[in-house]
Amino acid sequence: MKKRILVAGATGFIGRNIIQALCADPTCDVVGLRHKSPPYDLPGLSWRQGDLRDHAAVDRALQDIDIVIQAAATTSGAKDIAERPAIHVTDNAVMNSLLFRAAAERSVQHLVFFSCSIMYPSSDRLLKEEDFDANQPLKPYYFGAGWTKVYLEKMAEFFATTSKTRFTVLRHTNIYGPFDKFDLERSHMIGATIAKALAATDGKLTIWGSGEEVRDVLHVDDLTEAVLKALSRQTTPFELFNIGLGRAVPVRELAAQIVRASGRDLAIACDTSKPSLPFKVALDCAKAERLLGWKPKVQPEEGLARTVAWRKSSLSGET
Repeated sequence: MKKRILVAGATGFIGRNIIQALCADPTCDVVGLRHKSPPYDLPGLSWRQGDLRDHAAVDRALQDIDIVIQAAATTSGAKDIAERPAIHVTDNAVMNSLLFRAAAERSVQHLVFFSCSIMYPSSDRLLKEEDFDANQPLKPYYFGAGWTKVYLEKMAEFFATTSKTRFTVLRHTNIYGPFDKFDLERSHMIGATIAKALAATDGKLTIWGSGEEVRDVLHVDDLTEAVLKALSRQTTPFELFNIGLGRAVPVRELAAQIVRASGRDLAIACDTSKPSLPFKVALDCAKAERLLGWKPKVQPEEGLARTVAWRKSSLSGET
C-alpha cells in the first residue's frame, strides 16, 4: 500500500528536491503543500494549498496523510540575518508549532523537521549532537533564529513522547544545489556567489567578508538521502541527527571552485564592509552513519560544478 507523503514548502529549494526523489518511488503518493507560489507539474504529484500560520489550514492539509516532511520556512542569507533577524523567528515558530500539534492529533506516522547547525558554538573540532550546550550563549546574530530552532527541536521531542507520531530532526549545515535561491537579497552564501560569478561584468567576483570564514556545506542530494533513510530506518519515537559534510571549507576556496565551474576568468575580491558571519562549525555525523547508514557522497567540487551547470541551464530556459 502506498504511503501518502505531504511535503510542506513544496515550491521551495529543499522541498522541490525532495519531491523529485519521492515522485521517482512508485510506493509513494506525493502531495505538495504550497502557500502563494504557483504549483508545477510532475508525474505522481498532487497539490494542496494553505497558510501554515493558520490552524484550520494546517488541519486541512494533513487530512489522510501518513508522513509529513516539513520543508516550509522563512529563510534568507547573511544580510537579513544581520539586519532583519526577527523575520526568521515568529513565522517559523508559529507554523511549526501548529504543524507538529496537528500531526500528533491526527496520528501521522512520521514527521521530518529540518533544523540547522546555527545553535552550535564556533569550534576547531567536529561537533556532535550533544555538543550543543543550552547554558552557553548563542552567537548574537543567531540568537533569535537559533533559539527558535532549539525550541522546535524540543517541541518535536515533546510530541514524539506524547503521541503516536515519530519525529526526526535533521540538524543540517549549509545546503546548496538545484532550485536554490540565486538572488543577492535572499540567497545563502553559495547561491549568491554563483549568481555573482555568472553575472560579473568587471572581471572579478566579490565575496563578503575576508574569505577566510569557513563553512560546512552539503549538496541537497545528500540531505534528501538522509530524509529517505530516516523514513525507512528510524524505529524510535524521536531522533536528532547532525547532517553535514563533516569538514569546514574556506569561503575563498568555495568561491574559487565556483569560478572554475563557471568557466569564466574572474579574480576573487573580498569586501569586508559587507555583513559576514565569522564562525567555524563542522559537524560530526557519526550518529547518522551508525543508525541510518547515511554519510555524505557529494564533495564540494563536484556539487558546485553540478549546481553551476544547473543554474546556467535554468537561465537559458533549458530546465
